Amino acid sequence: MMRRWLPLILVLVGAMTSRADSHEVRPAFLELRQTTLDTFEVLWKVPSRGDVRLELFVRLPEACEVIAEPRGMFSSAASITRWTIRHPLALVGTTIHIDGLNATQTDVLVRIEWLDGTTQVERLMPERPSLVVQASPSRWSLAGTYLMLGVEHILFGIDHLLFVLALMLLVKGPKRIVGTITAFTIAHSITLGLATFGLVRVPGPPVEAIIALSIVFVAAEIVHGQQGRPGLSAKWPWIVAFTFGLLHGLGFAGALSEIGLPQHAIPLALLFFNVGVEVGQLLFIASVALVVVIARRASLRMPRRAQLVPPYAIGIMAMFWFFQRVSGF
Repeated sequence: MMRRWLPLILVLVGAMTSRADSHEVRPAFLELRQTTLDTFEVLWKVPSRGDVRLELFVRLPEACEVIAEPRGMFSSAASITRWTIRHPLALVGTTIHIDGLNATQTDVLVRIEWLDGTTQVERLMPERPSLVVQASPSRWSLAGTYLMLGVEHILFGIDHLLFVLALMLLVKGPKRIVGTITAFTIAHSITLGLATFGLVRVPGPPVEAIIALSIVFVAAEIVHGQQGRPGLSAKWPWIVAFTFGLLHGLGFAGALSEIGLPQHAIPLALLFFNVGVEVGQLLFIASVALVVVIARRASLRMPRRAQLVPPYAIGIMAMFWFFQRVSGF
């Protein structure tokens, strides 16, 4: 049973919850939307705290002419700047560079959309701070980009991972764990698709707050089970996983809406983003399983009372996120 090999899992929880914010690693976002044959509206969004922002700056091709001066503002967690540019070649074949990116640990999501709906989406990193604008990005390039965005989102979405970890701590037996995680996967895939196509519309902040409460609920169920009072989640874990998975899918959809989808290839981008989420989730589950195997071979044990530490750590962090998100309404 997983509960008997919790020491290393506790280390994992501590590492994940050492940051106060469940979305501390936030990428910057650059969007260039073509409005005429040679003009683009530019949106530049940089993570910030208060009025202090990351020192990241967009370096556009020299031939670009600014025809509408930058207009900046601060939102709750970002500096947002908008302006309009003109380029004689519609930027095709030119290079866009992010100055200062190599001195950070963040990424930049770049989205370029042309009049015909063709879209180029790329992820810039400190080791690769620039991109070449393509005339018509290939479908495989687009699929690969959204696959990596999905993987990155789930691995940096600590709240989603804590929910999965809590389910793994709660459920007994490999078959029940597989069934429970499968129910969670099916549920969040459903709402991700429905929300992406506009069939379901729910405000983001309340969804994020309820996601935090879903983690608190499962953490409490773990405690009740260890005290000999198994609850609904222990008896029918797949039902609980499916129900809360619908909410987590709306959270994924909110993240995807910030990135945007190419109008000419929405199904492809959505499919590979969802596949990326599942790949990231499987990587996390495999990591936890590896911890359990190592603990088994090392014959590690811990006092019975110490087994309450992981669910309490998960629950306390989730409650912090809940109050933090409610205060941002």
